[in-house]
Amino acid sequence: MRILGIDPGLRSTGFGVIDKTGNTLSYVASGCIKSDAENSLPQRIKTLLDGIAEIIATYGPQQAAVEIVFVNVNPQSTLLLGQARGAAISALVTADLPVAEYTALQVKQAVVGHGKAAKEQVQQMVARLLKLPGVPSADAADALACAIAHAHGGQGLGALATLGRRVRGGRIV
Repeated sequence: MRILGIDPGLRSTGFGVIDKTGNTLSYVASGCIKSDAENSLPQRIKTLLDGIAEIIATYGPQQAAVEIVFVNVNPQSTLLLGQARGAAISALVTADLPVAEYTALQVKQAVVGHGKAAKEQVQQMVARLLKLPGVPSADAADALACAIAHAHGGQGLGALATLGRRVRGGRIV
């Protein structure tokens, strides 16, 4: 199974593609889609949509996982980030990919083992889990971590909603 992880951002959206074969994870690709802050918001959204569409066409993922980002400091930043996240999800569902959503806490718990891990810890663990020769950039590492969390059996918030039931303590409630 090929999984595309997305760490949404208006300035820089991280992406990571991994393969899962049995219990083995392998690195395929990662990077960032960058938009010019001097462009208009619609142009930046188009850059994001086009970038994700190109990644999907190039790597052919079968599933996608998107990090849910919470920013509470600046309301304007939160709105812009929400638009970038919406654009990313739109690009994924337009390509008919099933999308699971994970909080940063869920991703960090799945990859590092605790939800309060620092960005550097996530980067180091992603490099170790995928046997990378170096540490990926923070945005790419977050996207790869999101894909890893999904590969490790996480159902994600989006998957729970589409199933119409919740899993608690290993049982359906």
